[in-house]
Amino acid sequence: MDWNKEIKLSDLVRRPQKQKRPRKAGSAGPAWAKRKHSRKREIVGLKIGASQIAASRVVNNGGPAKLVQLARMPLEPGVVVGGEVRNVSALAAALDRFFAENELPRRGIRLGIGTNRIGVRSIDIDGIDDEQQLGNVVRFRAHEALSIPLDQAVLDYRVVGETSGDSDNVSRRVVLAAAYREPIDQYVQACRGANLELAAIDVEAFALLRATAPDRATTGADGTPRAAVVVVSIGHDRSTLAISDGTVCDFTRVLEWGGRTLEAAIARELGLDAAEAAALKLRLSLDASEESDQLLARARAAVVRELETLARELVASLHAYQAAPGSLAISEVLLTGGTTQLLGFAEQLERLTRVRVRLADPLAAVELSNGVAERDDLASLAVAIGLGVDR
Repeated sequence: MDWNKEIKLSDLVRRPQKQKRPRKAGSAGPAWAKRKHSRKREIVGLKIGASQIAASRVVNNGGPAKLVQLARMPLEPGVVVGGEVRNVSALAAALDRFFAENELPRRGIRLGIGTNRIGVRSIDIDGIDDEQQLGNVVRFRAHEALSIPLDQAVLDYRVVGETSGDSDNVSRRVVLAAAYREPIDQYVQACRGANLELAAIDVEAFALLRATAPDRATTGADGTPRAAVVVVSIGHDRSTLAISDGTVCDFTRVLEWGGRTLEAAIARELGLDAAEAAALKLRLSLDASEESDQLLARARAAVVRELETLARELVASLHAYQAAPGSLAISEVLLTGGTTQLLGFAEQLERLTRVRVRLADPLAAVELSNGVAERDDLASLAVAIGLGVDR
């Protein structure tokens, strides 16, 4: 599935070799992307959030990806805020310690980036066979399609579909990703400070789809998609929404809402500090409407009120997706992230959005080594797992 191939934003890492001949209609991806199937490839997927660093080590050997290691470590508050680095030297030191303590390889690392300063668009380009001309047209169209000034952007793209008309004119569907250069520069500097060798920089939304929704195209009798794949990862200070037609990631958005939002609501309601509110959140259950313990009852009410904010933002995002030409129906939302372990979270969100919501399986795309599936924090590692997976 073509959205499973990362967009590398690779001006800051390395440029892959471009294909020299146009692909035949229906081929799975560019020629250079297929070379990975010829030998074993180990990838360390690295997810840096506001509250933790997480990593997966995945062996990709042409068949099912094998997850051989997972690791996570708390990150000091303020080092990363809103998906952007605020203290490069502190992050470099934390990464160095994290990789040393977990004995992770420092090469072959795919770093995930996910902020509202990344733009992803699908565009159609007709009648161009030459690869260099295609690249020039993509960059021109990027200026029209994205709000990021190109002189401040890191840009990459993938051809994800190709058809030929009666006159043999080729029409290509291209997924384009662009991000502001400065925030990515800061991540790259921190990784270099920790002696980490980046192989690629990927969009977190794509990794989220790779991990939780592999081969989930919902098709009708004629083979056309009839329902979109929607996945949401609830992070500490923000949440990532990804929507795919089962082949291409059509829509992404980062919602400024996370587990910390619930802790802040509990702290305001009960006059607690941040640590006390976080501990109380872990004791809550949203399943029962009545709570004999008044402290927990007030905390639960505060959480449900904040969930209404998430529900509104999620519904607004789904409406924005469906307003675009070619969008699909929404049948369900897959949910992951550490906050989703709160009992009754998915059920409450389903009630508020009136869309079926169920917990995603972070291990859906991988085979497992012994002991990996026994962890109780897998929901918070979904993006890291997806970053390690090749498809």
